[in-house]
Amino acid sequence: MVLEEISKRRSIREYKDASVEESKLLNILEAGRLAPTARNRQEWKVIIVTDPELKMKMVDACNGQAFVKTAAALLVAVSTDTSYTMRCGVNAGTVDTTIVLQNMVLQAEKEGLGTCYIGSFFNDQVKRLLSIPSKMEVIQILTLGYADEAPEPRPRKDLKEFYCHNKYE
Repeated sequence: MVLEEISKRRSIREYKDASVEESKLLNILEAGRLAPTARNRQEWKVIIVTDPELKMKMVDACNGQAFVKTAAALLVAVSTDTSYTMRCGVNAGTVDTTIVLQNMVLQAEKEGLGTCYIGSFFNDQVKRLLSIPSKMEVIQILTLGYADEAPEPRPRKDLKEFYCHNKYE
């Protein structure tokens, strides 16, 4: 049940020194590949970073967050075309790539793996380290690996605070 994966998911910042099996990684990537996109453009790519030296360099690019080097992999989500803005005024590449990532996070949870969204990073540094063309944008970075911690759930708003009917209240 998807709700189970959603409720179990935590932001993991401590990882075991263990690699992720290729079959699990491929399942996670497949979950991302199947994500819906505006006009079915599929304008995204994921760079899998497993090289220890490169992960070490990513620490600086991720604003000094040292735990990124301890993850088995970093999944760097790139919007390959940032030119399309939806009629609502929001950039489709950002939205689409975020949906891809959330599918991947939920599949990682199902596979028994931990993740953490990294939004505090320097886009230009990441692009330079990973040879990403300048016209593309790194949307988020996910750490991925076997959790070496079990954080308690964070507080959430009550369900009734989350929604309203027919108009904003």
